[in-house]
Amino acid sequence: MAWDTDETRRRLKDAATAEFAERGPDGTTMTHIAERAGINKERLYKYFGDKQALFATVLTDELDKLAAAVPSPNAGVADVAEFAGRTFDYHAAHPELVRLLQWEGLSGGPTVDELNRTTHYQHKVDAIAAAQRERVLDDDVDPAHLVFLLIALAAWWFSVPQVAHMLTGADSDDSTEHARRRASVVQAARRLVARHS
Repeated sequence: MAWDTDETRRRLKDAATAEFAERGPDGTTMTHIAERAGINKERLYKYFGDKQALFATVLTDELDKLAAAVPSPNAGVADVAEFAGRTFDYHAAHPELVRLLQWEGLSGGPTVDELNRTTHYQHKVDAIAAAQRERVLDDDVDPAHLVFLLIALAAWWFSVPQVAHMLTGADSDDSTEHARRRASVVQAARRLVARHS
């Protein structure tokens, strides 16, 4: 029987993404990932190497998907606010990404693909800094801090859903509350970057 290599890799990566998001890299095994995919464990090692290499592949792929779906904002206040809104939308549709990032931070290991990720974030910082210099955006907040705050505004709802529930009394699957949260993210982002008279 001939193997469909692309399909096998996809199934293994999907299983790894789910396992890592649920249990973290230290809480799962290559055996569990292979079993979840319904594929022989030796194939998992053949395609991805060890567990740390597999986690790096999974997280890098998930971050690439985010970058493709939510490009850097243009310089205007409305663009930056909508960037925060689109980031919120992406995390709502892909809650596993926040969990993967949390597991990466908790593991204390090396940062996955740090150089490329730093370069990616720096482009966002540079765009914000340029808009601040041109007086399009308020310059009270350091541009690197501002990018971090925009991402946090969007992602934190999905990082600690239990806190969001305690504060709002609503669950994340409540469509009315979801719309309210997104609107709050956009409004807060707008206020962060708008120039003050």
